[in-house]
Amino acid sequence: MGRYTPKMYSDEVEQQVQHFKREGVKLPPRSVLRTPQQIEGIRAACAINTALLDYVAQNIQEGMSTADIDHLVYAFTTDHDAIPAPFLYDGFPKSVCTSINDVVCHGIPSPNEKLKNGDIINVDVSTIYKGYFADASRMFLIGNVSPEMRRLVEVTRECRDIGVRTAQPWARLGDVGAAIQEHAEKNGYSVVRDLCGHGCGIKFHEEPDVEHFGRRGTGMLIVPGMTFTIEPMINMGRYEVFVDEADGWTVCTDDGLPSAQWESMILITENGNEVLTE
Repeated sequence: MGRYTPKMYSDEVEQQVQHFKREGVKLPPRSVLRTPQQIEGIRAACAINTALLDYVAQNIQEGMSTADIDHLVYAFTTDHDAIPAPFLYDGFPKSVCTSINDVVCHGIPSPNEKLKNGDIINVDVSTIYKGYFADASRMFLIGNVSPEMRRLVEVTRECRDIGVRTAQPWARLGDVGAAIQEHAEKNGYSVVRDLCGHGCGIKFHEEPDVEHFGRRGTGMLIVPGMTFTIEPMINMGRYEVFVDEADGWTVCTDDGLPSAQWESMILITENGNEVLTE
């Protein structure tokens, strides 16, 4: 079939790819390996996305509604000539996901949902800029948060960071999931199975799926040129979740205990990785 990515890699990298191909390792599809031009476009989208989360961090406070957060996100994004990717994605009605306490992800902003003292909230923002996509989320602590909730948030951030450090060229996606799972379970938490990270950059959601649990030495090969998210959802209790039938989006823990999530998007390079959003 000839060379795997003839215009992107040095001979050394090409030889590595062909070696793993002969070994029968699952390779990423060519469509998710970014060209230099695409990488520059994705970086620009990611810069806006990170600035947006910084803006949310400066303004989020007790007493505001999650609809207020949605308004902040929409205004900042459009002021930067960008588009909020969640808006009307598969029918999602708002510009951002706001997930409080036992809501794992995909919480829909509402004027009736106010941030209270002691809450933890995940704000998940995704940006389209000149046709390129960026994605990230952060946790925010509202007022006087209990030590148990603070620890959950911190360990979840550590899980994200461990996943990022593990996602190196020529590793496997199973290595990433295993490293995250080991750290979460060592601390007494569980990893949500029903949701995962994903390729992102040319589309909102692309191959590969990036699971946050798994076995080392399994899964797709991580190859220079890939861009994907690492976004572990870590539960204080069991890992089972359910989708709220009332809106078809909001994912909650089955046992009602809190959940936390941190998300970054990374670019795999020939020498390691580059964190694009955080």
